[in-house]
Amino acid sequence: METTGGGNAVTAWLRPLLLLGGLLGAGLLLRWAGLGAFVAAAGQKGPWAFIGAGALACGLGVPRQVVAYTGGLAFGFWTGSGLALAAQTVGCCGDFALARLVGRGWVARRVAEGGRAAQVEAFLSRNTFLATLTLRLLPVGNNMLTNLIAGASSIPAGAFIAGSVLGYGPQTVVFALLGGGLRVTEGTQIAVAG
Repeated sequence: METTGGGNAVTAWLRPLLLLGGLLGAGLLLRWAGLGAFVAAAGQKGPWAFIGAGALACGLGVPRQVVAYTGGLAFGFWTGSGLALAAQTVGCCGDFALARLVGRGWVARRVAEGGRAAQVEAFLSRNTFLATLTLRLLPVGNNMLTNLIAGASSIPAGAFIAGSVLGYGPQTVVFALLGGGLRVTEGTQIAVAG
């Protein structure tokens, strides 16, 4: 078996395949359990309830891809993508605001001491939008942790949120497409998302 950089080549493919298999399995289970009927019964409150629940889930560390997938499954591709992006944004803002309120003083003291913390803070402050956009486009890292670290720093909130929303877009679309494809049993949508 070939190894690269100390990691196993099989492991690099196994995690995404397990995620995809888990999402498909969960989607089929939710479909079988009547998610569509539940959403229909919620009526006009359904989208708002989804945004609230999705924002809470993202804020507590549930992967945002799961929220996008569930949005596509529950509401279809277009509506699900929009609602998932709204939920992800609200969750991001909540984590950011909480960290800014609670952790900013501690981080400010570390930055004042100089060293690595000051260098990272200076870089992020100069390139907030671009650094955030790049980080969000990469399928690595922890969304909640990123939000909390950014909130505890002195970076501008607007640039961080804007970079996050734009960076969330591509993965949100892919996972909502996957969920929406399962919702209407469109094999083509599932294949495109894959």
